[in-house]
Amino acid sequence: MIDFLVDYIWLIPFYGLFGAICSLPWSLRFIRTTGPRPAAYINIFMTLVSFIHDTIVYTHIWGKPAQSVVFPWFSIADFDLSFAIEISPLSVGALQLVTGISLVAQVFALGYMEKDWGLARFFGMMGFFEAALGGLALSDSLLLSYGLLELLTFSTYLLVGFWYAQPLVVTAARDAFLTKRVGDILLLMGIVALSSYGAGLTFSQLQTWGQTSPLSPIASTLIGLALIAGPIGKCAQFPLNLWLDEGMEGPNPASIMRNSIVVSAGAYVLIKLEPVFLLSPVVADTLIIIGTITAIGGSLIAIAQIDLKRTLCHSTSAYLGLVFIAVGLGHVDIAFLILFSHGVAKALLFMSVGSIILTTSGQNITEMGGLWSKMPVTTLSYMTGSAGIVALLPFGMLMTFSRWFNGSLSVSWWLLTVILIVNLINTINFMRVFRLVFLGKTQPKTKRAPEVPWAMAVPMVSLIIVTILASLVPLNYSLWLSSNPPILNQDSLVIDYGVYLLMASGLLGCIIGALIPLGRGWNRPIQKPIRIIQDVLAYDFYLDKIYQFTIVAFVSNVAKITTWFDRYIIDGVVNLISLATIFSGSALKYNTSGQSQFYILTIVIGVSILMWSILSGQWENIINYWSLY
Repeated sequence: MIDFLVDYIWLIPFYGLFGAICSLPWSLRFIRTTGPRPAAYINIFMTLVSFIHDTIVYTHIWGKPAQSVVFPWFSIADFDLSFAIEISPLSVGALQLVTGISLVAQVFALGYMEKDWGLARFFGMMGFFEAALGGLALSDSLLLSYGLLELLTFSTYLLVGFWYAQPLVVTAARDAFLTKRVGDILLLMGIVALSSYGAGLTFSQLQTWGQTSPLSPIASTLIGLALIAGPIGKCAQFPLNLWLDEGMEGPNPASIMRNSIVVSAGAYVLIKLEPVFLLSPVVADTLIIIGTITAIGGSLIAIAQIDLKRTLCHSTSAYLGLVFIAVGLGHVDIAFLILFSHGVAKALLFMSVGSIILTTSGQNITEMGGLWSKMPVTTLSYMTGSAGIVALLPFGMLMTFSRWFNGSLSVSWWLLTVILIVNLINTINFMRVFRLVFLGKTQPKTKRAPEVPWAMAVPMVSLIIVTILASLVPLNYSLWLSSNPPILNQDSLVIDYGVYLLMASGLLGCIIGALIPLGRGWNRPIQKPIRIIQDVLAYDFYLDKIYQFTIVAFVSNVAKITTWFDRYIIDGVVNLISLATIFSGSALKYNTSGQSQFYILTIVIGVSILMWSILSGQWENIINYWSLY
């Protein structure tokens, strides 16, 4: 029986797809008498089956070598396209993370969206979402992974635009979709170029291929830059980071998935493509630069937000930036650990946020306060989730950073400085939000704020336990990749004091966040420099305005020029030919007089003109010919 479950583990993504299809009768209102809840129950049951199936397989294959299952698709001559999946502790563990978080998110959604008329449609989209994520976790094929990433982009569009009656939601869904499409197109170009150089279309072959790569330095650089474009869009990294902010317009249960495992899906593909990136120092440096800019910039943006969901979503981009840095350095095991620790804790954090939003019917943190005594489970969830993301004892992110600086990898002061800055700023931000939302005096918005029902409380309590236990995962080295790069340029001081400095930065962030003065929404800094800095951070460094006056303006002007050329040049030539045809036809109609003499005269004149045009260039030859006689 267990062998059967292992051999057919590829069915797990289809469980979610089956649940989504079964939701259609309720989504399309073919069934109305029962209400939409049966569709929710079907999808939750299918997710539970997926989690159980995956757990059984995971316990069975633990410690065993990876195996690959290939599904032939298209073959002609020497060209062969196949879909391959990998069955290993890493891929099955990633699948278990997907199904586990999806399960608790759907149970949470059952209480969060209980009164929403589109409940069945939402759960159908979540099932489709889960299917794409599960397939991506198992995929060993570049082509299959690209197709699944496209499905994730489409799923993001559907879930962000779930409440499509609101104009802002429609705009956010469109922007999220188009932003991701920019990266997806470049990713496809990189995959096609990579396959043309003889690389196998499976991730497991890239390591061997990279050691004997036929690429020139320029080719490896261009292909590597194209391949990182897709993960940049999926992980909301600079300069394609604005979509995650706008994506918060969707329902909160979808935000749980998006900020925990959906953005991690792009990083998962990035990590698997790491052998290609290391072929070019330019690509590796680009990953480090993009990750550093996003990690520090995203943390600064988060600290100036007052929307509850936006105060947390920018930290997602920041910690995914650390993943980009780890991949650029070749520390893929650390990248996996950051994804795992961050994903679990961020899911719990957004559950607590969803509970607050549902209870208070608001998202402005300056209008809240005093919730700790009214919502104890939600308060504990927020505290545990935020502590699991920053480097505080005894949670997983500190254990992950501890392994990064335990002496087994090449590290330096600049890396430690970046992590210290990110950890410090995010700790201050989490403490700021905690003080405004849970502490202080009760505000009008929070006077009546009871604790959430069991359907939302049970998933939060479950994730609290998982977040605490997640600290044990980084201690088990055998779970992740064991092939670490050689140690070069290692700074002994960083190794000796790095972990202590990280712990100190977390404690310092808590102290600063607890002591800095916090004003309500109507208070703004009097000092003009501080107010300018606050506005720059609150409006995402005005990146949307920069796009508007550069890229958007360029495309708009080019479109205006091509429109003018098409209207007045292309259409003008076509219209001139049509008018000449009309006028010539109108003139020739007068020749139809019915008189045979006129017809004969026309033929004679026409033949004469034709003969003259033919013989006009031949008179000299004719004269020379007769002169011979």
